Amino acid sequence: MKRAGALLLALLIGSAVLSAETFKGAETFDAVWKIVRDTHFDPAFDVATWDRVGTELRPKAIAATTPGELRGILRDMLGRLGLSHFAVLPATPDRPGEHVNLSAQPGFDVRLMGRQLVVTTVDPDGGAAAAGVHPGWIVQSIGGTPVTTLLAGIADSTPPRIAQIEAWRLTVTSLRGPSDTTADVSFIDGSDATVTKSIERKAERGEPVTVGSLPTMFVRVSSSMASTPGGRKAGVIAFNVWMTAVDRDFQKAMDRFRSTDGIVIDLRGNPGGLAGMIMGLSGHFLAERATLGVMKTREQELRFNANPRLVNAAGERVEPFKGPVAILVDGMTGSASECFAGGMQSLGRARVFGQTTMGQALPALFDRLPNGDVLIHAWADFVTGTGVRIEGRGVIPDEPVDLTRKALLSGRDATLDGALAWIDRVGKEGRNLQ
Repeated sequence: MKRAGALLLALLIGSAVLSAETFKGAETFDAVWKIVRDTHFDPAFDVATWDRVGTELRPKAIAATTPGELRGILRDMLGRLGLSHFAVLPATPDRPGEHVNLSAQPGFDVRLMGRQLVVTTVDPDGGAAAAGVHPGWIVQSIGGTPVTTLLAGIADSTPPRIAQIEAWRLTVTSLRGPSDTTADVSFIDGSDATVTKSIERKAERGEPVTVGSLPTMFVRVSSSMASTPGGRKAGVIAFNVWMTAVDRDFQKAMDRFRSTDGIVIDLRGNPGGLAGMIMGLSGHFLAERATLGVMKTREQELRFNANPRLVNAAGERVEPFKGPVAILVDGMTGSASECFAGGMQSLGRARVFGQTTMGQALPALFDRLPNGDVLIHAWADFVTGTGVRIEGRGVIPDEPVDLTRKALLSGRDATLDGALAWIDRVGKEGRNLQ
């Protein structure tokens, strides 16, 4: 059994790199059922109901004839928990002879707006940029499959937060494929004309990092200086996943921005990672060991306290940054990102801008199953230092910013603009926010 921050959405698009064993339906079902029964974090977990679920579904697992059938039964069982961070990561294709390679991507991201999939960001070095795709374009079809068909399984009654996550997952898995292949995508462009682009898929960029049996993650950290409307300077730091490789570049960025008027941390689209990292990263902004949050298991509580960073990358004595800190989030901000944003928000040390986050903030363990798959399962609940539970709720921004196609087409980043304007307001008031 190994402990890790949950990266369910990121892992859904990873290629099948786990070593496979034989197809063992009964043993695998029993292992999943028992692990959940023995490690579920809630003291009020209804074991009698879980017994009945096992009795109902076990015969179906035994009768399953393919790995995909078995995984469908396991998804049914885990789905009845009604919680995030319970999932099975396949070690083999669902059906014999099926090979799925999702290792490369076309270089653009999307969000669901109403029932439309809208391009929100385009990687300047990716295939989409080379093909002339722009933010604000509406995705009409992927590989000849209309988006309406792709999203048909998402009911109109689905809560917007959940619909956003599912639409993103379906879209990304449809867009990805082997490196150096192309994705044929039809869009409605900025002039409302229909255009079709053949977009080259390219391998993931970033520093490869592997945790235990999980697929390789690629860490990307970026930093830049931005000007506020009033002429102040703010450092903007973004990273895509919480892995230890982030710390080095984040610290370098903090040294660069230590004398700025404010710091913006961009966690949009960041699905989480190693939750323990929030203690060290928050220490760049907190001089005391304040409690960001508490992880609660059946028997104990684990407090996530900030570790003040008093030495810079060069080994010189420094103080944590005292100026305003803004955190940018959206509907694809999850797990450790939510723990950090919610914890900093609860302490009053950061102001959160954007859209409500995933609401999937449970820390998880992962275990190898008899058939070679890996089970991710939540081992604790998480509440902020002020007792706010994020699971199922998400982090609610202090300053909500609607994501609109009009703003995207104009090239504006309304969420970042809001954060920079706030840094101006704080500067004019001369507040010390540490």
